[in-house]
This record gives sequence, C-alpha cells and structure tokens, in this order.
Amino acid sequence: MVALMSEKGTNKHAPVVLRAFKKESELEIWKQNAAGEYILLKTYPMCRWSGQLGPKVREGDRQVPEGFYSITPTSLNPNSSFYLSFNVGYPNAYDRAHGRTGSAIMVHGACSSAGCFSMTDEQIAEIYAITREAFAGGQKAIQLQSYPFRFTTQNLAKFRADPHMPFWKMLKEGSDSFELSKQEVQVSVCEARYAFNRGQRTDGSPVCGPQDGTSPLVQAVAAKARSDEQKVAELAASGVGAVRRIYKDGDQHPAFRTTHFAATDSEGRTIASPRSSASRVAEVSRPDALDHGPVEVAVDSLKGRGQAPAAALARTNLATQAPALPSPPPVVAAPATPAAPSANAFSPTVTGNSSIFRGLLGGSPEPSRPDVVTAVEPDRPQPVRIPLPPRAPQRQAGQPAAPLEAAPAEIPNQPSASFQTVLKGFNALIPGMR
Repeated sequence: MVALMSEKGTNKHAPVVLRAFKKESELEIWKQNAAGEYILLKTYPMCRWSGQLGPKVREGDRQVPEGFYSITPTSLNPNSSFYLSFNVGYPNAYDRAHGRTGSAIMVHGACSSAGCFSMTDEQIAEIYAITREAFAGGQKAIQLQSYPFRFTTQNLAKFRADPHMPFWKMLKEGSDSFELSKQEVQVSVCEARYAFNRGQRTDGSPVCGPQDGTSPLVQAVAAKARSDEQKVAELAASGVGAVRRIYKDGDQHPAFRTTHFAATDSEGRTIASPRSSASRVAEVSRPDALDHGPVEVAVDSLKGRGQAPAAALARTNLATQAPALPSPPPVVAAPATPAAPSANAFSPTVTGNSSIFRGLLGGSPEPSRPDVVTAVEPDRPQPVRIPLPPRAPQRQAGQPAAPLEAAPAEIPNQPSASFQTVLKGFNALIPGMR
C-alpha cells in the first residue's frame, strides 16, 4: 500500500476522502497528492450492504445511510467485534434536521451488514490503516460521501421517477463539486437542506447565504447539471424506461459471487453463510437476500399502487422477477347487496346456525345486514361475512344515558324456533319418541 501511494504521488500521512456507491457496491479511497488535489488511490469491492437505495430514516430499518459524513479519530475502534471498524458519524446535521434516528453505522469487516458498509477483514485492515495514518498526519476529520449510485446520465435516466430523486439530485451537486475540483467538498446544512461551498464562519457555523455566482466552481457545477439534464432528457426520449430498483436486502459486489463470501455456489446451491474467522458476532446479514439479486421494476407497472415504499416493493417475487401482488386491503364495510359468488372458486359465506336451518326448512335466505363486514383475500374473490358487535343506540343532546343492561347469557347449540316446531310435529306423528 505504501508503494502504491508513492506511485500515485502521495504518502500515508496525506489527507483522505472516502466515497461509497451502493448500487455498484464499491468503496473508493482518495488521497491528496503533492499538488493538493485528491487522486483515486484504490477502489474496493464492497462485500455486503443492506437495505434499499435511499437514505436511512430510522433505527432498525437496515438502511445504509446516504449523504456526507465526518469520521474523526475517536470513531476508530481497533477492538471491534467485526474485526476492525470506524463510525461514519450518522446521524449528521441533515439527518437530525429531518428527525432521522439510528446509531453505530460503521465501516467494518466480517462481510455482514445490518445497515453498515461491510468489507472483508483483509480489506478493512488496509482501509483502517489508511485512515489511522491520515489522522496521524494531522487530518482532523475524514469526509465520507455515501451515494445510492454513480451519478452517470444513464443511472439518472433510469431512476428519474424514483421518489428519492430530489434528494439524490441534491447529493449530486456535492459529488459534481468534488469531481470537478478534486477538493474536499465544503458541506453545510441550511434550512434542512445540504448546501455546498458556502464557507464557514470563524465559530465553525455554516454560511447559509446564496452561492457566489462568480465562483468558477459554482459555474462549472451548474453547467454540468444543465448538460446532464439535457442528456437525461435525450435518453428518456430514446426509450430508456424509468424503473425502481428493488433489493431483497442489499447486495454485494459481483466479484464475491464465486467466492466463499457468496450465499450460493457457482451452481446456485445454498452454501454456508459468509463468515469471517476474525469476527466474534453472529451473522447479521440475510444471506438468502443475495440468491436472485436486485430486480428493476418498470415504473409504469407500479401505477395504481401509488408510491409504495421500498419495503413493500421488496416483496417482489425475486425468483420470477415479477412484481408481487399488492398487500391485501384492510377490512372495510360491506355493500348492502352481497357480492355474487365466484364461478370457479368456492368460498362459503359465514352465517349463524339460524341461516343453515332456514335453508334446510325452505325459508327465505337471511337478508343483508349493514353491521356485517367483508374480509377480502387476494386469492379468494368470494367475501367472508363477519358479524360486528351491535351499535349502542344514539341519544339526543342533554338526554341522560340509558342504564347498561346485562347481556343475556348464550346457550350453546340452542335450537331455533323453526327447528322446535319441526320436533313438535315429529312428536305428534310418532308416539313414544320422548
């Protein structure tokens, strides 16, 4: 690694910037060279990340966060249960401004993730040493830029209808700033939004005024944004469809698919969970989530469902790569007239004993009742009628409430009046039946 740094014109004590891309499952290490610009030192294939594309919102959602984070010397944990680790600094000021919760989001080893950037132990040994030596050289904080994907015009065109796109375009401004300037991005949070290259006051607080329109960097970022938007429009017009990318629970770089860090072998058979001998914790990833990989669902196929959250869309049938059926609707009040029975399915209507005897004795069917609800299942079109408790009678304003009456005790298997009449007839016709 030291030899690679020398070849790239940098050294182990030079400042560092980290960049992570979830869709591509890659983590980049950038080092500052002698000219003061950041150059790409090495790209690591990410062994495991969890969740979906999109920001982390709350504790336990298994989401890897997206945004700009700050790693400090106190973030390093050489005694991590995941071999080695360092905290990325989630939640940051932007996350807190939006009420997001969660903690202990790390870059660590073990190839197992429940919301973290998880590498192999060999990888984290290098990454950890690089960050440690940068702090030893005087760097006070290392910036981590976490993105859903690389902001290519192809990706922007494919995901243009994703509900997270306004947030991603905000992150893109910071990404473009870094790629054009090769300098660490100055990040502020103003009015619950990311703001870039506004500077800081002497007390460290951000400057939240308008950007300096005469700045060459600001102009270059704006010009790139316009150019990219034009290319996205051209791609959309040429037939590039808008999609949502759905994961069962995160992903890993394709480089691991044929290694012992994969969930299945080269023939698709399930193998042992990817583990690292240096880790001292139970598996936290969901290895079966890697069996079929992500699914890209055309946005047109989601019309009529609304903007379903990623967790609901993750119920997609990954084996056939077909969208899953929507969730069963809630129990709702039935219409006055019962639905007609299905011609090719039998699902009996649930009624009381009196209805059964009424049918046997030739009586009229039980009329519709407004106090009955219909429970609908997606694979059973015939409704099931479930009686509701009786409603209390309404009273006029100022009228005292009626005293509560004790409910009559139920007598199990009590015969109906019609059935008793039939019994009397039998008793009259056949003496001695008693």
